[in-house]
Amino acid sequence: MPRNSASHPPPCAPSAPSTPTAPASSAASAASGSWRFHGAVLALGTFVVGTDAFVIAGVLPDIAADLHIGLGAAGQLVTTFAIGYALLSPLLAALTAGWSRRTVLITALLVFALGNAATALAPTYPLALAARVVAAAGAALYTPNASATAAALAGETARGRAFALVNAGLTSALILGAPLGTAVGGAYGWRTTMWLVTVLPLLVVPLLAARLPRVRIDTPRGLRRRLAPLADRRVLYALAVTVVVFVGIYIPFEYISAVYAPVLGHGADGSGTDSTLAAVLLLIFGVTGTAGNLVAGHLADRFGPRRVILGAALALTVVFALVPLSREWLPAALVAVAVSGWVSFSVTTPQQYRIAALAPQAQAVVVSLNAAAIHLAVSLAGGLGGIGVETVGAARLPWLAAGFTLVAAVLTAVGRRRE
Repeated sequence: MPRNSASHPPPCAPSAPSTPTAPASSAASAASGSWRFHGAVLALGTFVVGTDAFVIAGVLPDIAADLHIGLGAAGQLVTTFAIGYALLSPLLAALTAGWSRRTVLITALLVFALGNAATALAPTYPLALAARVVAAAGAALYTPNASATAAALAGETARGRAFALVNAGLTSALILGAPLGTAVGGAYGWRTTMWLVTVLPLLVVPLLAARLPRVRIDTPRGLRRRLAPLADRRVLYALAVTVVVFVGIYIPFEYISAVYAPVLGHGADGSGTDSTLAAVLLLIFGVTGTAGNLVAGHLADRFGPRRVILGAALALTVVFALVPLSREWLPAALVAVAVSGWVSFSVTTPQQYRIAALAPQAQAVVVSLNAAAIHLAVSLAGGLGGIGVETVGAARLPWLAAGFTLVAAVLTAVGRRRE
């Protein structure tokens, strides 16, 4: 998510000489009345990125059959994307810190589209893996910078709402983009799905070029100084909280079919479940999560991000502790999924806010580090959840998640003095 120099934009990126370049502070004051519009445009990009990230899981069987590989090998396309995103996100943010945000975002979507096109054309498995790394580079460059740009345009008093608006694109992808892409893949093949997520970012690029101001966020000169947050103990502590809380959030989410097996089907591991009902649970999770994310942005602006994170982590601990009581009865399961979706996504925006506030001169870098920490948490949740299913069983998996969210709550409360 490419780069030649940290101080000069690439020649292929569109420019608009008639639009003056402004630092984040002046851009924020000039655009204070229109930051919601710009945030909505940026959210279209995160919707596209989220659609790609979520949809590929739905077409893995088709990919495996077409490329003559096993389903496990096909799943490595998702893993490769996640690892590439986590590793490249902070590095690319530091390398492009001196660019206009509009140039960065347009370049990111073009690279993202290139990676998806290469995936659609890939004749072999190794080339498909390489293409996913390119797509991950574009996604890793776009999403954190979109959040940082929206926050800069909104200003300090609306930072939480700006983060929430951009994040709403990702949650909307879970609700709309992923099901649409999966349906297209089922009807016309997985390569058509990849062409769909190639075209979508190209539709957003003209909007960014025409409507987004050329914001420059004040950043230290030199790559070493831009990566200085990596040595800041406060930032590292907050990133540790990100990993812990999102491991707790994603353990029950990634194994939702196994957790709610009694109401979805008869397999204790989630096999043989009612796929339609499972999709309903995911839809409910996404809808309530989108609402929770937007409300959390308002609460973070009003009460501060730490209080919102602490409250959400404690609420998740209670919800996850009670989930085993809801898995035998469908109405209770629906309520549990709705509440857990709302509270789970109430953590994302305040944690971004909290990280960005720790390094105001390197917001794009630290937001990228936070995104990398979330992807690390997703990977850990998959592994730990699998171990949990084998050792304690799916019924007790939410209790494992509750342990992580409780630890995150304690770390958040204790970390006040550090920050």
